[in-house]
Amino acid sequence: MEHSTEIREFLRTRRARITPEEAGLTPHPGPRRVPGLRREEVAQLAGVSVDYYVRLERGRTQGVSRTVLEAVARALRLDDAERSHLFDLAQPTDARPRRKRLLSPQRVHPTLYRALDSIGSPAMVQGRRTDVLAINRLAAVLYTDFQARPHAERNFARYLFLDEDARTLYGDHWDKAAAETVASLHLYAGSHRGDPQLTELIGELSLHDKDFRSLWADHDVLAHATGTKHLHHPLVGDLTLDYVTLNVAGAPDQALIILTPEPASPSAEALSILASWTGTAPSPDPAEEARESAG
Repeated sequence: MEHSTEIREFLRTRRARITPEEAGLTPHPGPRRVPGLRREEVAQLAGVSVDYYVRLERGRTQGVSRTVLEAVARALRLDDAERSHLFDLAQPTDARPRRKRLLSPQRVHPTLYRALDSIGSPAMVQGRRTDVLAINRLAAVLYTDFQARPHAERNFARYLFLDEDARTLYGDHWDKAAAETVASLHLYAGSHRGDPQLTELIGELSLHDKDFRSLWADHDVLAHATGTKHLHHPLVGDLTLDYVTLNVAGAPDQALIILTPEPASPSAEALSILASWTGTAPSPDPAEEARESAG
């Protein structure tokens, strides 16, 4: 998607969700042709001219200041992830210039492979675009063995939308998981414009899945930190697992995701049963995986 289209649609969808009453404004009389706030109302709330805001929403961000973007973020009641996304899209002129760098292939440190195997809960390392760079045996039994798939298919978003087993695993909670995954991809896209593999992934998912197309058009963004996953595994039934996402120090765009059940809960017992299925799976060769893993 073109940069001007991306920022236009993001701002349009943000103002569409806020009514004038919620923003503390008196609605203008007469029918409203758009849901939520009009452009002139956002400009009023942000303290800028209507022409200035219209230019910003059309993607003409040259010369925009941090102060203006902060004002627009407040007017639209953006959360931290949305505010960060707006700044990534607009790149204010008074922000420190970003140093462009090529995206080198991502490799997982052998020590992290060993750490994954030592964790008694499902765990994986995700990289750019939700690529699954490494996964322990329990997570492979819980989800799917990503490391047995071709490199192009080692991607969590691709698994979630194009693998029927993923829809079965998430059951009634698939819609929530799908929305969160797309929102995470949108956040990544704002800070990694020009990533050709992201463009390829979005194109593939848009072509093959109508749910992805609909969610991508919402332009929601989300930074995953902690949360809860509700799964229904074909072997052990319902599982409620809390997850935490930890950035890997010294490895840009890599995150360790660990899922744990509440102690002494039915989910803990079910996960223990599932763990018995991992005993015969061979450990990955860290040196070989480090050579093969690609961005």
